[in-house]
Formats: sequence, C-alpha cells, structure tokens
Amino acid sequence: MQDSPLLGQILLGYAPIVGPGGQTSGIQLALMPAQSETRLDAAELLKLLVHAFPGQQMPRGGALLDVLLNIVSESLLDDLMGLQPPPHFGLELPAFMTSGADRAVRFRELHDRQVSLVAKGWSVSSLPESLLQSFHALIVDAADVDLGIDRPPSSGPRKLNTYIEGVRSTAELDLAFASGAQGVLGLPEAQVFPSRAGLASELLVVIELMHLADRKGPFDQMQTLMQSDAALGSRFLRLVNSPAFGWRVEVPSFAHAFLLLGPGRLMKWLALLLVWSVPGEHARPLSRLAVRRGLAMSALARGTGQPNLQDEMFICGVLSLLDKMTGMAFQDLIALLPIPARVQASVTGAAGPYAKHLDLLVAVEEASFAEITEVGESLMIAQGDVNRAVISALAAVRRLEA
Repeated sequence: MQDSPLLGQILLGYAPIVGPGGQTSGIQLALMPAQSETRLDAAELLKLLVHAFPGQQMPRGGALLDVLLNIVSESLLDDLMGLQPPPHFGLELPAFMTSGADRAVRFRELHDRQVSLVAKGWSVSSLPESLLQSFHALIVDAADVDLGIDRPPSSGPRKLNTYIEGVRSTAELDLAFASGAQGVLGLPEAQVFPSRAGLASELLVVIELMHLADRKGPFDQMQTLMQSDAALGSRFLRLVNSPAFGWRVEVPSFAHAFLLLGPGRLMKWLALLLVWSVPGEHARPLSRLAVRRGLAMSALARGTGQPNLQDEMFICGVLSLLDKMTGMAFQDLIALLPIPARVQASVTGAAGPYAKHLDLLVAVEEASFAEITEVGESLMIAQGDVNRAVISALAAVRRLEA
C-alpha cells in the first residue's frame, strides 16, 4: 500500500457493510485526527484512501457504495467536500451540518459533481424534496420507529438507499433487509447461532488436513484427502492464487502448494480455508472479518522478521471468531484443532501472548478511539503501524472477495 506520514496522524476504525445474503459489499471507515489540534492535509488523506480502495463506477439505483467515510472532524469533512472524492466514496454528513441555505446550495453542487453524500441521523420526512435529491443514501438506527428494522411494508419503497446501524442479532439483520434496507453497517452485537451437534463435513476434511500438516504426515495422504472434495480443493486454489496474497507465480495444484510451502507454513493456508468454508450466510461476513484480523495480526508482526511468528499471529486472528461462526464453544473447537498453545491461550482468554493484539483489533472494529490509543501504547506499537496493518488488511480482503 502507499505509505504516508498521515498514517501516524489519524485514528482509524472500520465496520463492514453487509448486504443481502451475507455478502460484504463495502467498508465504513471512521476517522479522526490523532491530535485534536492538528489540521490534516485533506488532499493527501484522500489520495491515500483512493489508492487503498480504488474504483471508478458511479453507484446507481440500489447499488451500495464501496466506502463510507465517517469523518469525526467537522473541519476535515469540510475540507474533503471541497475536493473531488470519487463517486464510490460516500461522505457521511451528520444532522448538525444541514442548517443554512448555503449548505443546501453546496449539497446540490456536490451532487452535480457526482460526489456521493450520505445523510446520517436525519428524518427523511423533514427534508425538502429538492434537498433529498442531493443525497445518495441515508444511515438510520435500527430502533428508529419510522425508518428502522420495524418499518412496515405498507410504507412503500424507501425514498433513499438506506444503511441500518445498531443491529443486535442475526434475526434483526434479516429484519433490516426485509424492511427494504440496502445494507447493514457492522455485524450484529450478539451473534445468535443454534447449537450444532458437529461441524459440516467439509470442515472436518480441513481439520484432518491440519492434523496431517501438524505432524508432517505423508503428502500422498494429504493430496488424496484434498481430492476427496473437489469444491474444497478448488476453493483452496482460489484462495492461494488470489491477488490479495501477491504470489508471483500461479499455484496450479495442491501438490505445487505443498512444495512451495511445506507442511509448516501450509497450516496458515488451511486455517484460512477452514474459516472461508464455514457454511451459512450469517457466517459469511464473520469469516471475512476473521481474515481481516488474521492479515492485520500478521502485518503487526512483520517488523519482527520472523515468518513463523507472522503465520502464528495470522492463525490466531483467523480463528478468533470460529466459535461465533460455528455455534460451538472454543473449548470444544480446541479439542478438535491442532493449533499452537500460544494461539489457544490467546483466543480463549486474556493471558495469551496475542490477546492484547486481538483487543487492539476489536477496538479498531468498534471505532473505539480511546481504546485504540491505550492498547496500542501498551503494546508499544506506533499508530502509523496500526493503521498501515488495518488498511492493508481491508484492501487485501477486498481483493480476495473480488
């Protein structure tokens, strides 16, 4: 990714934009200056973000925006509106910025320039039709009586494409789309999955492969097992060959991957395959979140120059949501999985060596800026390194899903 001194001058959080069927269709970025008195270079910031999240097409109709920018600084938001953000970026405008005739004129001018404006915290009924036409979308709370998840079908089509935030469960996630919303910001606060008697058969195949790799079992046995599930083998090769991981050569087969990686580093890819293969539309956005965590964890360890540590931290991040994805307790999962003791300790409690790193990424996912600063300082990780790791992970998973 493009480097910039600005990476050390901002605090960054994010939430996935979840579409119908569990597809992650975009990202909401929450951003503020790390020091309140600092006036950031808006042009340089926009250049950095466009490089990380490229796109050319103007969203039309019910299409979701690729990136929503929640700028927690009025001056910085004003500066960005004075530039030309690409159409696939949505600028969130809070309610307090609506007053004044000059604002209305400016919003119409921005709309004419194909700047995608997103109204946040507004009542659509209170907006004049002439102003309403200047916006691409609306963000509302799930509990909003008129516009939230309980919006009656008799209300007719929504006047604006709508994103809903504050969804608390998978049941509310379903209600959000039934109400006519185009997207949900973030994942449900409480993932509610029915308790399962066991894991899906394809996951058991991956776990058996992980055991073979862990004990450096014979390659022929591993290849036979991979070939026993054609869909699984095809998924493995798609993941390995994704531009998200930057291989310089195509990996045409599992045999080639085994030769390149060896059984030790193969474990990282099998952990990725395990998470990516969990069935169910409610598990899909969680699997993408888990991969972002894994990639960010690995990036945070890159400065150590220890590939094995990077792989271990990747595995820790990737597996950190497996209990929520499968409906099984971590203690039961750990009994099935051959994962390092340090990873086990980190995903099951605060005592593990990577537990604080997970805390840091959870704070980023919640856009809890005070906690991001506090945990980052306790780990002695510079803010620029945190942001660099997060943005590279977001961009990589975006490529992985393409």
